[in-house]
Amino acid sequence: MKQQGRQEQVYTIHAGMQMGVVSLIVADLERSLRFYEQVLGCATLARSKNSVVLGGEYPLLLLTERPGASPRPENSAGLYHFALLLPSRVDLACALHHLLALGYPIREMSDHLISEAIYLADPEGNGIELYRDRPRSAWPWQNGRLEASGPGINLSAESLLAELEEADSKWQGLPAFTRVGHVHIEVADLAQSAVFYQGVLGLAESITGIDGAAFFAAGGYHHHIGCNVWSSRTAIPPANSLGLHFFTLSLPEQEEVTQLAAHAQTAGIPVKQYGQSYLLSDPSGNHLLLTAEPVRQGSEVIAFATEIE
Repeated sequence: MKQQGRQEQVYTIHAGMQMGVVSLIVADLERSLRFYEQVLGCATLARSKNSVVLGGEYPLLLLTERPGASPRPENSAGLYHFALLLPSRVDLACALHHLLALGYPIREMSDHLISEAIYLADPEGNGIELYRDRPRSAWPWQNGRLEASGPGINLSAESLLAELEEADSKWQGLPAFTRVGHVHIEVADLAQSAVFYQGVLGLAESITGIDGAAFFAAGGYHHHIGCNVWSSRTAIPPANSLGLHFFTLSLPEQEEVTQLAAHAQTAGIPVKQYGQSYLLSDPSGNHLLLTAEPVRQGSEVIAFATEIE
């Protein structure tokens, strides 16, 4: 599906769309489990022989150890990072204090004006962002978009940790109401990605002004999906490779899920049905699952580990 420039949006996704479970294929399940429990503070919600569901009050991550899976080739598309949205700045400060106490490597800390973020990676190199949003009233909207002059400015650890001097808060694991805020992926072509995420899924272009990247959102959020070509990923990831398996878009009603899947099929996108959920792939081979409402039961998520190829 080739098209130059931005796709004129016709279909519009429901404004109540939320990000759901992120599924990762890992090489060492026990090593990954130790990281996500001890470093990020996730709780184990369900487990099978080769898979574990992690989260807080409901599932956020599905980790699956798959025999024979190989590292994602350097030139292939895939996960840049997934982002966990924490409820408050104090929660972000608690997470930072915990990471520093453990001596766990932090890749970067950034103030994006709309949000503040800590970047790190799990033991297998999957990128992770922990962030908190500033109030929407403070976001610098211009003509329905957020114009950015760059990826962000340095976030001072001292400034963030000062929150803990005024609040009687200690790190107690992943805070309640943490959710997947967005997913940022590496793609082969931004124009093709825009055709898919805008023209097919009906997301709106949100953040502009960052070279080599495009951002899409529903319901006026700053972004639910980020795409970049910063590392010139040109190949589709092999079917049985480590890293991102799929990420999830959750719509409020089953009827909306069915309608969006049908719209994608009409646009020539292959769609696979798993129960009442539908799996699609973007032009760079990144998989996404359409579901109705966020999945609340870990046992339901475990089923995806064996059902979805």
